[in-house]
Amino acid sequence: MKLLLTTSQGIEDLAKAEVEGLLSPLGVQFRVEERPLGVEGRVLAEVGEAFYTDEKGRKRELSVSTYLNERSRLLHRVIVEIASERFEGIGEDEPERALKRIEDFVASLPVERHVKVSETFAVRSFRKGEHRITSVDIAKTVGKAIFDRLSRFGTPKVNLDHPAVIFRAELVGDVFFLGIDTTGDSSLHKRPWRVYDHPAHLKASIANALIELAKPDGGSFIDPFCGSGTIPIELALRGYGGRIIGLEKYRKHLNGAKMNALSAGVLERIEFILGDATRLSEYVESVDFAVSNFPYGLKIGRKSMIPKLYMDFFSELSKVLEKRGVFITTEKKAIEKAITENGFEIKHHRLIGHGGLMVHTYVIE
Repeated sequence: MKLLLTTSQGIEDLAKAEVEGLLSPLGVQFRVEERPLGVEGRVLAEVGEAFYTDEKGRKRELSVSTYLNERSRLLHRVIVEIASERFEGIGEDEPERALKRIEDFVASLPVERHVKVSETFAVRSFRKGEHRITSVDIAKTVGKAIFDRLSRFGTPKVNLDHPAVIFRAELVGDVFFLGIDTTGDSSLHKRPWRVYDHPAHLKASIANALIELAKPDGGSFIDPFCGSGTIPIELALRGYGGRIIGLEKYRKHLNGAKMNALSAGVLERIEFILGDATRLSEYVESVDFAVSNFPYGLKIGRKSMIPKLYMDFFSELSKVLEKRGVFITTEKKAIEKAITENGFEIKHHRLIGHGGLMVHTYVIE
């Protein structure tokens, strides 16, 4: 079985490592590949049959897709791949030709193996790149091809709102994927615990990627711009044993973070502090790890204040940080200047796709 796994662009290697770590204890043969066919934000897992023993000692087949949906912290979707194909030059094709190529390809696939005629289905589509067709065009075309194919075996049933089976059709650049979306309409990064939204909150998958980059080993951990609490909450949900602190300047967001932590069942594990990150040493004498989604100024305004904010913060951080920091921001020049001028060394840098932007991520010591 092939599973197409989606995640944020720029963390494919971390998602691959997580999937390998989840599959290894199952004693199943598997192979995991990041960026299949060169497509970013995707991981491909080829997995053999997996089994478990139930409470009565009977051997049962394990649904690997369900297993990953329930346990992954870095993935967005788990899709059972039906087929994939590279359509050279599809971005330059006239709309009619591009859609005909997709329709003919889907019509050739044995989709009847994945949905009973008695089951309702719908197509959800995703498109990224330069094309003359839209995601809506793709959904309609793929839906028609599937409907026509299933019509050979009975009367297909389409339900766009609450389908029993969701086909996922993706066109990324010149690569087309078709599969069964086992995750459903809500991406895994949309955590059920989130009851309060910060205007610039971080995806939970990216929060976990930052935690992976920080490699916290049980020492004290702080998010000095914690917003609605995504990073400390996700860390607490991982069963982290060390001290976890969330510092936030605005009471509204701090209260929202507490609401989210309560919803997640980890409120007692996190120390939430109302305070200014540029006066960090007033709140903590020392901290082993600091991880944060920095204010960019893009959604919260006052972008001109960013360089001074970063400089003041890293000056304070230099007084208390013992091991490692991980920070994400759009403001490359401002953060690099603040990092180096305050005596820190950049150990790792990468770009991560977040909110339609490629955002700079730094690991410092």
